[in-house]
Amino acid sequence: MSSSSESESEAPGPSILEEDDAPEETVTFKSLGVTDVLCEACEILGWKAPSKIQKESIPVALQGSDVIGLAETGSGKTGSFALPVLQTLLDNPQRMYCLVLTPTRELAFQISEQFEALGASIGVKCAVIVGGMDMMTQSMVLAKKPHIIIATPGRLVDHLENTKGFNLRALKYLVMDEADRILNMDFEQEVNKILKVIPKERKTYLYSATMTSKVAKLQRACLKNPVKVEVSTKYQTVDKLQQSYCFIPAKFKDVYLVYILNELAGNSFIVFCSTCANTQRVALMLRNLGMTAIPLHGQMNQTKRLGALNKFKSKSRSILIATDVASRGLDIPHVNVVVNFDIPTHSKDYIHRVGRTARAGKSGKAITLVTQYDVELYQRIEQLIGKKLPLYKTEQEEVMMMTERVTEAQRYAKMEMNEAAKKKGKRKGVDADDDDTEEAVGFRKKLKSKKKK
Repeated sequence: MSSSSESESEAPGPSILEEDDAPEETVTFKSLGVTDVLCEACEILGWKAPSKIQKESIPVALQGSDVIGLAETGSGKTGSFALPVLQTLLDNPQRMYCLVLTPTRELAFQISEQFEALGASIGVKCAVIVGGMDMMTQSMVLAKKPHIIIATPGRLVDHLENTKGFNLRALKYLVMDEADRILNMDFEQEVNKILKVIPKERKTYLYSATMTSKVAKLQRACLKNPVKVEVSTKYQTVDKLQQSYCFIPAKFKDVYLVYILNELAGNSFIVFCSTCANTQRVALMLRNLGMTAIPLHGQMNQTKRLGALNKFKSKSRSILIATDVASRGLDIPHVNVVVNFDIPTHSKDYIHRVGRTARAGKSGKAITLVTQYDVELYQRIEQLIGKKLPLYKTEQEEVMMMTERVTEAQRYAKMEMNEAAKKKGKRKGVDADDDDTEEAVGFRKKLKSKKKK
């Protein structure tokens, strides 16, 4: 059986698939075997032609094979598993039909949006089951038996163990998206519990940007004669992404960040930090300098996390300061620049972070701040992506002129964080992220009003 994929819907055999040979213009969702009603849904969503991973995996999935999909981030993986699942659901309507496991809450909501958009005309019902939300409300949603459940592993296990009448015995499809990260986040135990209670006679799709030894082990445990679909053979970043680094002294890191944000003003940014506390601090500091920054991290409650994401998506905030919660799978079309404020400890995370920009054929910028303490980590990143990055040019005198203003903003940010911590201590259940209210434009105003009193 041939290992190349032509535009017909005949599926290739179980071999590693790389670049497709079919001419770009001849491949449509219809030619891949997607039914008319779903082709129309793709058109409404603005999906003009299938992406590489969709071209390779959809025919294989529609033929009934288990699939391992390896593709760079931003490549349209969600469509490549959602379309086959919805098409087979059309042929055999059934509740509790498919379970999608994802590593993060935000990604779960995003996948649900895509399933609902694709299945709008056929009445598909989805349920998002993630932590940080009320268990009882979720139990009521599960009792209505949705077609598709999108869940994080920990919360799903909670429901399997504690929600009366809930089981997955009728399940026909299991999808694991970002499988490498699900396993890296120590969800291995939960995944094993889920695998024990779902039918062995099911189809399984395993999607990941990177193939790790843990993913290979999972593949052996839960897939039957899978077809491996791979559209990039090494870790890589997309061609239209302009990457650079900025070598700076650690003590002036904040000042350089502010300089870069000013230099590239008018763009929308995601700034990645390594900890929740630093994410919060940087967001407050930038806001005190009059920038529309908003934090997104794991210590915020779920409502606030979704609120932050929606404000950024709707462009009412131009700078999202985030931990790696936002580095995987989130599709925000208008991100122009990614700044690695803290360098990622795992080099592969760099690929996922910078994959938030230059998506779907657009161009984008990625700038990594490298201090004297980060040199080894940075060299590992260059080794992984197989290229030496150019230096991002800065005017040192201009940067240093901002030091005083930035120092003052840092001081206010620290005071604001201390005040939030005290408030949280006094009233249990109050988040330390209550700072994104419309009146919290800067801490200075609060201080001034106190002085007047």
